[in-house]
Amino acid sequence: MGSRERLWAKYGEPWGWPPADMSYEADKRDLARHEAEIAAGETFNYAVLGEGETELLGCVYIDPPDAESPAGTDAVVSWWVIDEAVGTELERTLDGFVPGWLTSTWGFGSVHYSP
Repeated sequence: MGSRERLWAKYGEPWGWPPADMSYEADKRDLARHEAEIAAGETFNYAVLGEGETELLGCVYIDPPDAESPAGTDAVVSWWVIDEAVGTELERTLDGFVPGWLTSTWGFGSVHYSP
């Protein structure tokens, strides 16, 4: 995982992800868990893919509020891009798009951006 160190700095303490030794099989299990959560309507994860849809460039996570969320929070949201996309138009576009999308499409009034 090419962006592991930066992602660990963001998600490591709260989520324990991504582990230093994530194997292909462990990643498949993690994705299967996400798939089950999505199917149950518990959480939503969106892959940010390259034009040919063969390259993962980032992810957007929409989760329900948790014990750490401020009162009245509708959702806990986070996103990231791969190291090569940090500071690029892709990252700036996500930074501008996601908050508005959560309001206009999802109807959230109060989003906690964490971690």
